[in-house]
Amino acid sequence: MRIAAAFLFLILFATIACAAVTGREVQYEAEGISLKGYLAYDDAKEKRPGILVVHEWWGHNKYARHRAEMLAGLGYVALAVDMYGEGKTAETPDAAGTMAGAVMKNPSTMKTRFLAALDFLKQQENVDPAKLGAMGYCFGGGVVLAMARQGVDLQGVVSFHGSLASTASGTPEKIKARILVCNGADDKFVSADDIKKFKADMKTAKADMTFINYPGSLHAFTNPEATENGKKFNMAIAYNEKADKKSWSDMQAFFKRVFGK
Repeated sequence: MRIAAAFLFLILFATIACAAVTGREVQYEAEGISLKGYLAYDDAKEKRPGILVVHEWWGHNKYARHRAEMLAGLGYVALAVDMYGEGKTAETPDAAGTMAGAVMKNPSTMKTRFLAALDFLKQQENVDPAKLGAMGYCFGGGVVLAMARQGVDLQGVVSFHGSLASTASGTPEKIKARILVCNGADDKFVSADDIKKFKADMKTAKADMTFINYPGSLHAFTNPEATENGKKFNMAIAYNEKADKKSWSDMQAFFKRVFGK
């Protein structure tokens, strides 16, 4: 019996280990605007949770796609979304700020584009439409928190070094999703007052929210390119390998609780 059990375990392990991750460019629309995303998944046949990945203020780039592939390697179906339209990206902070600001100042556009991505993800044959989540980085972290505040039907959202400020139409009372906030303890773009108000909002909403500060971490601490960009543009951003790995581990544990896998 022990030999048989061991043999079955080896077969199962081999099947999991051989699951190949596939990534492909996809297009969907919102209000007549073409949105260019990237869908990543493994070759397992059963339906599994779907997770949206919302990019930094630089736009839908290789970093967002890489994170989607990492999620696919964990057994999720991940869609790296396009919140700017036409796959636009920024090369400078000024351009990034303009594009991010245009979305953040227009909650209706933000929600419409997010829901378009969510609907596209739901329609994938390998996605369980009852198990949906979202995570985002910097600008994207602010987006997923805004969607949670507005009561979008998600089981869990994770913000990595994201903005904590609510949007004009934010209504914390509607929160359905469990929330994990991964924040850099030394982030110069997130003030102590921002954190205090956010936590108060979550308490008022009786939200299931976990807030983790990562010591010694500046804004964009998960992105290996952050240090170089910080020097290039004189910005208080930098990569922190320890915080990156720990926050990814915390995210995995969070989604396992949320989805039961």
